[in-house]
Amino acid sequence: MRRALITGITGQDGSYLAEFLLNKGYEVYGLIRRSSSFTTGRIDHLYQDPHLGKPALRLIYGDLSDGTNISSVLDELNPDEVYNLAAQSHVRVSFDQPIYTVDTGALGTLRILEAIRKMPRSPRFYQASSSEMYGNASQATQDENTPFHPRSPYACAKAYSFWQTVNYRDAYSLFACNGILFNHESPRRGETFVTRKITRAATRIKLELQDRLYLGNLDARRDWGFAGDYVEAMWLMLQQSRPEDYVISTGWKHSVREFLDEVFGHLDLQWQGYVEIDPRYFRPTEVDELCGDSTKARKQLGWEPKVGFRELARMMVDADMKLAHREAILREHGQEVPAGELLVGSGATGVSW
Repeated sequence: MRRALITGITGQDGSYLAEFLLNKGYEVYGLIRRSSSFTTGRIDHLYQDPHLGKPALRLIYGDLSDGTNISSVLDELNPDEVYNLAAQSHVRVSFDQPIYTVDTGALGTLRILEAIRKMPRSPRFYQASSSEMYGNASQATQDENTPFHPRSPYACAKAYSFWQTVNYRDAYSLFACNGILFNHESPRRGETFVTRKITRAATRIKLELQDRLYLGNLDARRDWGFAGDYVEAMWLMLQQSRPEDYVISTGWKHSVREFLDEVFGHLDLQWQGYVEIDPRYFRPTEVDELCGDSTKARKQLGWEPKVGFRELARMMVDADMKLAHREAILREHGQEVPAGELLVGSGATGVSW
């Protein structure tokens, strides 16, 4: 049985990846930070294997800011594969917390790579890179050869991690891959990310639980895919005969306005009557549009996105409508929705788009 370690397992991608690997028969371990509150809402359903009657997933306390701890965990587990998904992943928040963002998103990666380098048997390593590294690229679509121009502390941290991964691969012959993932969403997306912020608010507006939604730049255009599709690409990268870097994207870009159209239209609402622009939600340096060219991944990995833009938006609306109905029922009885019930779709903190 192959063994995998996932950092950032309690996040959107980590939960889908854990699910995927468990279905492949892996023994999965997740690295989580010690916290006074539970943050495992997205993976609670994976703890117990109903067929075997034993834990299907094991969690280990650790922190990417502690290199000694990382080395100890890797030495103890001796995994076959390591997926580094942990980071402060909110672009707008990275302007408010740049040092923390870089410590986890950049130096955290270096600590893992250095620990792997010292192991007698090095596991295969996946680094979660980001389309934000391209910034305002001059090319209409971005592929593996497009130069980076990061425009946020988050993007700078990801660019650092990308090149350290390449460097360790070249210098020490590690099997280390970068997945340059373009925006990928799901019902498990954090509520402060623009897509989930919109679907959560729209469903609450539909049930008259709120009356306004505040957003920033509605003209930003992104290549949006489904997170459940993208974790398959992560796994495929580590199954190849040689390590390489891959862009993972749909190849289609849509504006925030278009996402609003899909979401509110699915609920028979006109978003213009509910959305207001708040300057606080604009980034100090904007990235106008990003669109990926995943030709290499499609040819070499045999990977294809399965969920389209409209299907993704409606999937998220339908999931959030269930939450909104639950909230409405509790409010009728003078109760508030327990925070844990929203955790399946939460994660990041701070302001949004």
